[in-house]
Amino acid sequence: MALETCFRAWALHAPAGSKDRLLAGGSSGSFAPSKRTAGTPLSTGRVTAPRPRLVCQANNALDEVLVATDANWEEMIGCETPVLVEFWAPWCGPCRMIAPVIDELAKEYAGKIKCCKVNTDETPNVSTKYGIRSIPTVLIFKGGEKKESVIGAVPRSTLTTLIDKYIGS
Repeated sequence: MALETCFRAWALHAPAGSKDRLLAGGSSGSFAPSKRTAGTPLSTGRVTAPRPRLVCQANNALDEVLVATDANWEEMIGCETPVLVEFWAPWCGPCRMIAPVIDELAKEYAGKIKCCKVNTDETPNVSTKYGIRSIPTVLIFKGGEKKESVIGAVPRSTLTTLIDKYIGS
């Protein structure tokens, strides 16, 4: 059903010059590939006015917060830009509460700070190195050095104050 909806949306918004176009076939609502040549009408009764392009914006949130692992840890924190690191686990309720806040901050401070997450279950070496005993824990790094930490699901204003302290310095 979802795939059929995707095909239907694609058929309605596909570029006019595309070679393969999916058009509704018959009364069953099924789709069949159809070759369309320039000058051939799309279908009877169809509005041919330009339609807005469909753009998926779900991947923007994923690009803002990076995932840190044992393999890329030094690379993540080694830059001169302040780095906000959240230590979390999928089973942790408070971690799930603070996750949207971290995502928002990553978007708001894009280019000023780098945000990443460390899953404590999958990356125990990093968690042990910094003595993470409670999650969520947020650490700020600058120049590869740990500068400050905040433990627990704190309000957005607390994290904003923490970030603002290290952006200008």
